[in-house]
Amino acid sequence: MAARRPRVKAADVMSQLGGEYGPEEWVPRYNPAEELVYTILSQHTSDINSERAFLNLMSVFGTLESIADAPEDEIEVAIRSGGLSKQKSVRIKQVLNIVRDDVGSFDLSFLGEMPLDDAKAWLKDLPGVGPKTAAIILCFSLGMPAMPVDTHIYRVSQRLGLIGKKISADKAHDILEPMVEPEDVFAFHMYLIKHGRQVCKAQRPRCTECVLAWGCPSNGKITGTRKKRRPRRKSAAGRS
Repeated sequence: MAARRPRVKAADVMSQLGGEYGPEEWVPRYNPAEELVYTILSQHTSDINSERAFLNLMSVFGTLESIADAPEDEIEVAIRSGGLSKQKSVRIKQVLNIVRDDVGSFDLSFLGEMPLDDAKAWLKDLPGVGPKTAAIILCFSLGMPAMPVDTHIYRVSQRLGLIGKKISADKAHDILEPMVEPEDVFAFHMYLIKHGRQVCKAQRPRCTECVLAWGCPSNGKITGTRKKRRPRRKSAAGRS
């Protein structure tokens, strides 16, 4: 009987992509309410455009309080560089006012004291906030072990066989997150994004350059060129 082919596991992602891309240090990007606004702006646009739109929005209005009180058309002008500015201006104003009404302020730091599932549920009660947005806010602003699944993570995880081909992006959050040690969630997220952008690309994946090709069921199936040799295992690198 032929030996069973090895398969990539989450631990391999941490050890080998960690060795490839180096340590990932978590540093809070924005506070949770600002991260909420930023994440709305990031929908259906590039990181460059969303960052530009967010910085301009804060430059124009100064505070979340001022944004919540501003007319939608003024918000729309301020975020125009982020695309879909009309729809996003409505959503930003709506969500900020709901947060202020419910909490009495824009301080969402209390989410960091809640159980992870409860914090996710609180955020997902807000209009337009799904699993990805909730996970981004909790992971990037509070350092909680929530796994955001973007297009790169979804694609690479499916190709590696970590999630099934029929699993939706929303469901992928619930499957990938428990695979990873809580202290490694941020680094795992960043490693798969980097790998998806640099090696496991959507149209022409570079399988011959991939350190995980030895256990990837998709190795060579898209380009017809596969890598056979298993590389020497590099030392693990995670969050520092």
